[in-house]
Amino acid sequence: MSEDFYDVLGVSRDASEDEIKQAYREKAREYHPDVSDDPNAEEKFKKAKKAKEVLTDDEKRRMYDQVGHERFEQADKRGATGGGGGGMGGGNPFGGGGGGMGGMNDIFEQFFGGGAGGNRNGPRQGQDLRTRMTVSLEAAYEGITREFSVTRPEACPDCDGAGHPPEADAETCPECNGQGQTTRVQQTPLGRVQQTQTCRRCEGEGTLYSETCSTCGGDGRVQREATLQVDVPAGIRDGQSLRMSGEGAPGENNGPNGDLLIEVGVEPHPDFERDGDDLHYDAAVSFPKAVFGATIEVPTLDGPVEMDLNAGTQSGERLRLQGKGMPHLRGRGSGDLYVTVQVVTPTDLNEEQKEALEAFAEAGGEEVDVEEGFFEKIKNSF
Repeated sequence: MSEDFYDVLGVSRDASEDEIKQAYREKAREYHPDVSDDPNAEEKFKKAKKAKEVLTDDEKRRMYDQVGHERFEQADKRGATGGGGGGMGGGNPFGGGGGGMGGMNDIFEQFFGGGAGGNRNGPRQGQDLRTRMTVSLEAAYEGITREFSVTRPEACPDCDGAGHPPEADAETCPECNGQGQTTRVQQTPLGRVQQTQTCRRCEGEGTLYSETCSTCGGDGRVQREATLQVDVPAGIRDGQSLRMSGEGAPGENNGPNGDLLIEVGVEPHPDFERDGDDLHYDAAVSFPKAVFGATIEVPTLDGPVEMDLNAGTQSGERLRLQGKGMPHLRGRGSGDLYVTVQVVTPTDLNEEQKEALEAFAEAGGEEVDVEEGFFEKIKNSF
């Protein structure tokens, strides 16, 4: 029996996409054939790569979770997991709705007689939904619990998700004889295959009703606003996603809910520029402090700190404050803060300052014309 993809990467079944990618990078470094001494390194590397490819593809991961490892591998050998056209199309703001898994479901139905589609009377997992939130760099540094609102489909309160009033007359669907499925035999490159599909007339219910619910129009679901809380971990980066298990679209027929995927945007900061877990800051330093050296105050996300400048510090020189960057996501330690010195050229000088600078230039053997560009020369020297 081949190894489960989650076990291959050493992650939990509710791991986020970023956690899966990080686990893959660690496995790739460990088992890359060019660097590993393990005689089975190449095989382990290929397994990790395939696990990452499946688990970072929303459609393939959903199918993998629904049908299990062995069944997924069987379909993959037959070319049944290579895509599918349906996507997540639909009418809700997350791109979910009724589109479902499209072509991939059809292929699984063809090979397995029902797959992830089949009779709607069986439990079906709800779709994953997506939304986005933004946080400040300070919030990404500290980690926060954020309350937010999201509009998502929920079971219609008037028909309890049935799609029809309780008093509606019911009759057995004549198309599928109440089975919710229709079956036909199809000739394929693999031979004759019995293909089972959801009945199009009753949409898998096996029953037709005389009227539909006026509130949901027969869909069984309505859009409602929900208020949720999510823990944004310290160190999260712009564009990374969080997964809230069970907070997506509702399942059908007692099936589990889908998940809610939250893409996090980190707002730009007026003082710091982020590069991975490192931060960059430009420190304005006066000409005398750069010449003679000084102790300056540098802001950090954890409060101001003091930093020593050596005498003769040049404009553009970069200094490092170790561990004063962003915390590593779900790990120990932090990045660094790089401080770039920007020497400020004096412009609005009084007579005493002008005379002092002129004397400074002459002491160094430099001939200057104070009225026609001495200060420009000073400026250009930095």
